[in-house]
Amino acid sequence: MSKWLSSHQRWGSFILRLALGLSLTVHGYEKLFPHGALHAFEHFVATLGLPRPLGIISAYTEFIGGILLLLGLFTRLAAALVAINLLVAFFTIGIHEGFGIYNYILVLAAIAIMLVLTGAGALGIDRKIGFS
Repeated sequence: MSKWLSSHQRWGSFILRLALGLSLTVHGYEKLFPHGALHAFEHFVATLGLPRPLGIISAYTEFIGGILLLLGLFTRLAAALVAINLLVAFFTIGIHEGFGIYNYILVLAAIAIMLVLTGAGALGIDRKIGFS
């Protein structure tokens, strides 16, 4: 059983990469594209005592990072930026609001860190272009 599971390890990275990439792309899109959404998110970030431009950086990191993760392109770099973004979100919001829904942010950050360490896996574009 263990040998069979080991032979399918690439699917684990692939599934986690897709789950993280899809989640980030959707959440990033919601912060960027509906009219006024980016301005509202910037304002929210400012109410946390963080610089407003951090809201723009965060929204684009989620959206573009999510797309790159879905493709498995520049996976380690995208995952590192996403992990930083998610950890900042967790420590500025989640830790003060209790662990409820914010555990989700911590789990996504853990997946991103795992992808920094493992890369896209066999099913990513990185492997095909020799960037893994």
